[in-house]
Amino acid sequence: MTSRLSGRVAWVTGGGRGIGRSIALAMAAEGAAVAVSSRSETELEAVADEIRALGSNALAVRADAMSLDDTLAAAARIESELGGVDILVNNAGGGVPPRTDSGLSREQIDAFAFADNVDLNLFSAYRATRSVLRGMRERRYGRIINIGSGYAKRSGGALPYTAAKHGLVGLTKAMAGEVAGDGISVNCLCPGWTNTQLVDLDAMAATRGTSVPEERARIASENLQNRVLEPDELGPMAVLLASEDASSITGQVISVDGGYKV
Repeated sequence: MTSRLSGRVAWVTGGGRGIGRSIALAMAAEGAAVAVSSRSETELEAVADEIRALGSNALAVRADAMSLDDTLAAAARIESELGGVDILVNNAGGGVPPRTDSGLSREQIDAFAFADNVDLNLFSAYRATRSVLRGMRERRYGRIINIGSGYAKRSGGALPYTAAKHGLVGLTKAMAGEVAGDGISVNCLCPGWTNTQLVDLDAMAATRGTSVPEERARIASENLQNRVLEPDELGPMAVLLASEDASSITGQVISVDGGYKV
């Protein structure tokens, strides 16, 4: 039986660990050749080895998602070594620490922190999408999956992160309309609390004056299933959205979150 993504090339940004790694492996298991990119070369090579062990071609590309030059170079290398990108998973995101340049006022530090975090969590998706969109249009096939957050639809997270993830929903809907006639779909896949390095229970406990078990119980209680999800639970939905089976699904915000704050 032919795998659902046989013959396709996928690019997963932020693919060295967590949700990005799980999605990359899920797509490889369905026959896609997969490129993973991030700033951590050691993590990328480990994921690439896992992809090859599944029988798929893999490419590890060190690239800073906040750099336009790195993004364009990554797209060009992937096309050269694996072929044109059919599936783009914009997974790079997280938090950017405040700048420590000498002479910056508190207001400047705050302004840079907002801009840097929006850059990582929103602009990076726009840059990567634009870097592969022409080829998708020429082939009249493309699947763009933006990885959102539970905070993409409600408040509660850090201000710049929440604003950026809300912006990602807007980017998804607007881009879906722009490319709808080109055989390209654009969707936003939103996880809730998921067991990755971004969920730092030690830091949460320190901030709130609680314990790690108390923090785990607190965040688990925010979804209907009363649990923290595992990254591998995002893979099946990402594979569906990347496949031909999902040709009629576009412009949607889809949650895999255990029923987070419904």
